[in-house]
Amino acid sequence: MSGHANSLKAILLALGANFAIFVSKLAAAVLTGSGAMLAEAIHSLADCGNQGLLLLGMRQAKRPPSEDYPLGWGRALYFWSFLVAILLFSVGGMFSIYEGVHKLSSPEPLQRPWLAVGVLVFGIVMESISMRGCMQEVNKARDGLGLWQWFKQTRSSELLVIFGEDLAALLGLALALLAILATILTGNLLFDAVGTIAIGVLLVVVAIAVAVEVKALLIGQGVEPRRRQELLDFLAGRPEVAEVLNLITLQLGPEVMVSVKARMAPAADNLALVHNINAVERAMKARFPDVAWSFFEPDVAD
Repeated sequence: MSGHANSLKAILLALGANFAIFVSKLAAAVLTGSGAMLAEAIHSLADCGNQGLLLLGMRQAKRPPSEDYPLGWGRALYFWSFLVAILLFSVGGMFSIYEGVHKLSSPEPLQRPWLAVGVLVFGIVMESISMRGCMQEVNKARDGLGLWQWFKQTRSSELLVIFGEDLAALLGLALALLAILATILTGNLLFDAVGTIAIGVLLVVVAIAVAVEVKALLIGQGVEPRRRQELLDFLAGRPEVAEVLNLITLQLGPEVMVSVKARMAPAADNLALVHNINAVERAMKARFPDVAWSFFEPDVAD
């Protein structure tokens, strides 16, 4: 089984870093009049709100099953993750592009630009700490997979969102720093406007990539391919099971539903068959603690 990441740790670390960065960026944006800096401040504020929504989603996902929600609330986390992607696209990306276009048509001179540089360097340091914490959890989850493979296959929507936000934040800070430095060195305000637009485009691209992955979870994805293979290997290795005919899984936030159709090994009678099925389900849930629901159908063909 692959390692389990601590998504809550990554979210709280990102929240603390982004709030500190937001305060420093906003102060610098007011003092310098930098569009790129204002775009970065709005981005950091949006990130703080986004992380709050992820925390809300994680809390809702823990609600117990009921008659109306027989499989629990786990997929509520996907809704809030998708909403975060939309906010990243609109509040972060589209606002930055708008601000950059506005600066192109109405350029304003920078005030105290070196203060902006200092704040951006501080932001890069803080965001690097957040990114490092996020990558520690991502590395636990990907368990040898390439980063792009993990991004495409992960079922942890909250960790996916935090990774996307941290990556966009680091690259955005770098773009803002380059824009400010180019403006200082050349005196050409075009660099500040172009940098603001570039930050917006970056956020839009990341938001779309994250939204596409979370959309698949909202529709109803099964477990990761390697986890499905682990389940198949486990079932095939049980002495009670002669052949696995079909396996259906459904990822429900942090929990999983499993439906198995199998040809069972010969049993003395129906009661013995029931005991064998129960033994397989107990062993499966012990081996895979995230399996909250299992449905087992003995059959001779699929």
